[in-house]
Amino acid sequence: MTRQGPSKDIDESDLEVTHPKDYAAGVPAVLVSLQRGIEQMGALRTARTLTRLNQRHGFDCPGCAWPETPGHRKPAEFCENGAKAVAEEATLRTVTPEFFAEHSIADLEGKTDYWLGQQGRLTHPMVLTPGATHYQPIDWDGAYALIAEHLNGLASPDEAVFYTSGRTSNEAAFLYQLMIRSYGTNNMPDCSNMCHESSGSALTESIGIGKGSVTVPDLENADLILIAGQNPGTNHPRMLSTLEKAKGNGAKIIAINPLPEAGLRRFKDPQKVSGVIGHGVDIADEFLQIRLGGDMALFQGLGKLLLALEDRAPGTVVDRAFVDRYCAGWDEYEKHIRAVDLDTVLEATGLSMAQLEETAAALARSERTVTCWAMGITQHTHGVATIEEAVNLLLMRGMMGKPGAGVCPVRGHSNVQGDRTMGIWEKMPEEFLAALDTEFSISSPRKHGWDTVDAIRAMNAGKASFFMAMGGNFIQASPDTAATETALRQCELTVQVSTKLNRSHVVHGQTAIILPTLGRTDLDVQAGGKQLVSVEDSMSMVHLSRGRLTPVSPYLRSEVAIICQLARELLGNDHSVRWSAFEGNYDLIRDSISRVVPGCENYNTRVRRPDGFQLPHPPRDSREFRTHTGKANFGVNDLHWIPTPSGRLILQTMRSHDQYNTTIYGLDDRYRGIKGGRKVILVNGEDITALGFRDGDLVDIVSEWTTPDGTLEERRVTEFRIVAYDTPRGNAAAYYPETNPLVPLEHVAAKSNTPVSKAVTVRLEASGA
Repeated sequence: MTRQGPSKDIDESDLEVTHPKDYAAGVPAVLVSLQRGIEQMGALRTARTLTRLNQRHGFDCPGCAWPETPGHRKPAEFCENGAKAVAEEATLRTVTPEFFAEHSIADLEGKTDYWLGQQGRLTHPMVLTPGATHYQPIDWDGAYALIAEHLNGLASPDEAVFYTSGRTSNEAAFLYQLMIRSYGTNNMPDCSNMCHESSGSALTESIGIGKGSVTVPDLENADLILIAGQNPGTNHPRMLSTLEKAKGNGAKIIAINPLPEAGLRRFKDPQKVSGVIGHGVDIADEFLQIRLGGDMALFQGLGKLLLALEDRAPGTVVDRAFVDRYCAGWDEYEKHIRAVDLDTVLEATGLSMAQLEETAAALARSERTVTCWAMGITQHTHGVATIEEAVNLLLMRGMMGKPGAGVCPVRGHSNVQGDRTMGIWEKMPEEFLAALDTEFSISSPRKHGWDTVDAIRAMNAGKASFFMAMGGNFIQASPDTAATETALRQCELTVQVSTKLNRSHVVHGQTAIILPTLGRTDLDVQAGGKQLVSVEDSMSMVHLSRGRLTPVSPYLRSEVAIICQLARELLGNDHSVRWSAFEGNYDLIRDSISRVVPGCENYNTRVRRPDGFQLPHPPRDSREFRTHTGKANFGVNDLHWIPTPSGRLILQTMRSHDQYNTTIYGLDDRYRGIKGGRKVILVNGEDITALGFRDGDLVDIVSEWTTPDGTLEERRVTEFRIVAYDTPRGNAAAYYPETNPLVPLEHVAAKSNTPVSKAVTVRLEASGA
């Protein structure tokens, strides 16, 4: 029986503020997980899904990309947010043609993302024609014909944009990029452009590969772990179990973050007695409450202090054997870092000299150091340089290619790393393209395509008239919401391959098509029988995912099937790629992957091992650095930090504990004490007074951005409640996507083109003034 989503939308007047929590997980996490599951799926379906989530013969979590526990897995190998993600996908609520007949586009435009997402799973392909007020059903063949007609009518394939979400499987991602390159373009923006592109850019330059070098056992056996710009308790909760084990093995953990995060304070594992009735485990030994954008200064200051310690005891701090044999650029780095002004470092970071010296001493003592980071580092203008500075510290100490040491960029989306491995990138290397051409007898384009920011620019400039998204919510994931909405509205055709309703279905091109697809939890049966897909986690492990649930609609098709069927319509039945064979048997896709993607040899056999297989990582495996120098490179960067202008604040956008990326699960940020709403801005109490406001006031947030030609641009969001919070003076925080309209499209990180969502200059104005 169809269950409808809630009719009531968010009422921000219901918002309540309480004290933030000082621990993560525990019994409340279990109760919330069960409650959300039962609300969306019912008791039986909840039990069937959660017992198979992240198990060897189950399905991969559609949430974050944190690896499963190697070897023996726990009975409950999931976290609260993973359970919420499954409840959202496996919901019995449905969005049918009758729903669209009842709700016009104008009606849906007035709804929040929370309301849209809570309506349930899409059940039928739908089309919105020019001038129509409602989406209407369309059969699959008609949808494919309409898409192919438009694409084949473009003056150039480069007038089309193909976006990819990080939840796409390896098999679907591989076929998607194959179809796109067979069509003739490299315009393949993806969600990584907006989050971890800075990590890939920095690591490729520093160590020759844009992926993390550590495994879960490395973290568990490290003796020092730095966690910078990351909130594991909300964004990667299963990481807390790994940190708990590392603590048990004697690791020292240093948290570096503008906000105190509950998960880095204390973790109560609900699968242990101590996590139910006991205190739990204190995670961070030290909390460095750094100013927004001050991480680069911190890492440079630590480098200077390490050199001072080496001067006092030569041969005890700098691993000269490693540096001399495996690294390039040491002399330039040493000269540069010795000239760093520590007074500037203190001003930029907001930390004390004692904190810097204690952290440097911990680095000097450590024999196995891991540095972890997430978007708090990457989404700055100097994000790439900041990561290079973090890597510099590890290289100085020889912490690369040894057990228990290395770099750990913690990616968010469940298969964003796998998508990139499979070829979803606008500038894939020649080695990959040549192998693809050989395997399929095609001629891949070599001209680099558009990333996310450049794609939005291109659509706004009239250079692209077609947009297709394989999953995700492009409107709400992208910066500068007004510019992004204008870009999509100017397209002649927009296509969304989706599981659930979202803002990107409401903001559309002249013609819009919705193609409903299977989710990670759904049973996928093709001509060759039940099919399996694979994914790659943050630590380069590739493993299988097996959906088990009966789809909520017989009209749903898998991403693989949608791509293959569209490709046949677009490219013709005589195309050299065996699209029909791939659609019926995903093993054939993996056979081709094994011949195209380095490290994926014998894919079908290796991925069926109990825990799958790990892709090669030359720096980790053999201390081989495939950079332009043939060695690991020390980066030399001018110090960049973010002073707060008078009367202004520096704003970071962030997630609530009740959301994942752009998906809003609920309205309670339990760990930060926010309940029943989302339009809040967290501000230091002294700043509230200095700016002439009081805790609880309603304000408009106005961002200020000076363009390269000197023009001051302002962007505004209205009626946000000020909440006094423990954040550094001059800094503030608010949830996205509500504050994405404040992020200028042109404000991007150097080298990576990642939007700067963690350093937005804003002023506050009384609402209604």
